[in-house]
Amino acid sequence: MDDLATRAALQRHWDASDANDFEAEHDIYRDDAVLDYPQSGERIRGRRNIQQSRFMQPNKKRFTVRRIVGGGDFWVSEFVLTYDGVPSYVVSIMELRDGLVAHETQYFGDRFDPSPSRAHLVEHVG
Repeated sequence: MDDLATRAALQRHWDASDANDFEAEHDIYRDDAVLDYPQSGERIRGRRNIQQSRFMQPNKKRFTVRRIVGGGDFWVSEFVLTYDGVPSYVVSIMELRDGLVAHETQYFGDRFDPSPSRAHLVEHVG
């Protein structure tokens, strides 16, 4: 799979995630894929287990992709994942093998208030 096709597959994955299309969302994973959540210390092995963990997640969620960068077998997606109206900022690192995700690591960051000490140095975005 070339980089354009991989980027399109990743966009379809995030679009399916946003639409709660749990079957299409997981087409991108190998059967033996591994998903790591370092902040909670969790590892999920296997495409079906990854799919089931997301299906069982009770919150209403929305995905807004900010950017997808990468090439070859290494891709990074940056997106906002909103659970029940509360945004988390997420980076997903995907390692592919034979055109499918073999390993994914997701890092989550919550919003925080800007520091007054640097107010004169920044511009406000989003």
